Amino acid sequence: MAEEKKAFSELMKKIQAGEFVYTGELEPHRSIDLSEVISWANTLKETGRITAANVTDNPKSDSAISSLAASYIIQRETGLEMIYQLRTADRNRLALVSDILGAAALGLKNILALTGDHTKSGTTPSAKPVFDLDGTNLVRLVHTMVYEGKDLWGNEIHGPRPELNVGAAGNPGMEPLEAEVLKLERKAEAGADFFQTQAVFDVEIARRFLKAIEHIGVPTLIGIFPPRTYGQAEFFDKFVPGVSVPAEFMEAFAKFKELPKEKRREKINEFNVDYFVAFIKEIKKEKACAGCHIMAVGYPEVIGPIIEGVEK
Repeated sequence: MAEEKKAFSELMKKIQAGEFVYTGELEPHRSIDLSEVISWANTLKETGRITAANVTDNPKSDSAISSLAASYIIQRETGLEMIYQLRTADRNRLALVSDILGAAALGLKNILALTGDHTKSGTTPSAKPVFDLDGTNLVRLVHTMVYEGKDLWGNEIHGPRPELNVGAAGNPGMEPLEAEVLKLERKAEAGADFFQTQAVFDVEIARRFLKAIEHIGVPTLIGIFPPRTYGQAEFFDKFVPGVSVPAEFMEAFAKFKELPKEKRREKINEFNVDYFVAFIKEIKKEKACAGCHIMAVGYPEVIGPIIEGVEK
């Protein structure tokens, strides 16, 4: 499918031009007030290097404002391109088609197709899970609507086709790695334009993953999460599937806990910048790596310095 891929979004245009891209993360809440998220999107835009930002869709199955509505409003208010996250956990195929058409009609250009967390893991565990499609078949649905002008069941789209680039998720730390590679091969075959990954802290895990998927030929953005506290780093290490934090990273953050509050924040910022600048410089050397997805919501002190350090 690679020969027929089109770049509708600025993100894909930059990737196809060979530019190393950076994306950010936005997380709206269970509220109609988007002012805080819009402010954060403006902060990302002001770096001058964040090409697009993900808008989460009920992360951890905690209900929030519609990602579709939030993506449109934030993009309209800030001019920063959005990556609309769309998950199948709580939508059937009818709703998915509707939301894909809605995204295109509202001028969104990127969809990140996700299966999503089971509803039992969220704040409303009694909610009925759907999972009518999985993330791979959602990729295939978007691709088919864009390139064939119909859904997966042969129903034609009236008028112009949606102009959307579709991404898929990967997890570099999942074991066995071969199983994760097979999943990404299926997503590529389904029509994925790009991959974004779960957070990675260990550069060797990132490099191993990038080498393992190089043959797939889909540009990949490796996710990073600069933690602000020891607790955040520990949570990823203990509770996020497929994510491990190197012992030296945890040891450094343990020592920071002994410092006075202001000094602690300064040292954590310095550590994150130094660590992730070196990390990104290494992954940039891998052929499959097209960029970095920086999941640093509400942590502007490190985003600009990290990008500047890499680009020096």
